[in-house]
Amino acid sequence: MNWLNEVKWDGAGLVPVIAQERATGDVLMFAWMNREALEKTVQTGRAVYFSRSRARLWFKGEESGHVQLVHEVRMDCDNDVLLLKVTQHGHEPSIACHTGRHSCFFRLQQGGVLAGEWKITEPVLKDPQSIYK
Repeated sequence: MNWLNEVKWDGAGLVPVIAQERATGDVLMFAWMNREALEKTVQTGRAVYFSRSRARLWFKGEESGHVQLVHEVRMDCDNDVLLLKVTQHGHEPSIACHTGRHSCFFRLQQGGVLAGEWKITEPVLKDPQSIYK
């Protein structure tokens, strides 16, 4: 059996993917892959996602230079979520988020249900206007 056939693709032919920094364990981002993106990721050792907004393959870092080198591709117990263990390159400290932050998960819920708010926990490391052309 082809290993790609073991992935449970959704109705649109996509699977959710979490990118985790290998060295720190930080969750950097969430994205989607189609079959071709996963094949190219494994072939090249570089993260390739499927951009739903652009309706095409998206080589992480193709515009920003913030490339993810992939060390491991793992699949969860239900075969419907992938985890990439990556090293983020292109800026020090590393930037994975299009907002210019290290991680896309930079908002922390605080204060509970009634008086709650989202607190920004990570600084912008580089102005996104200077990253994307």
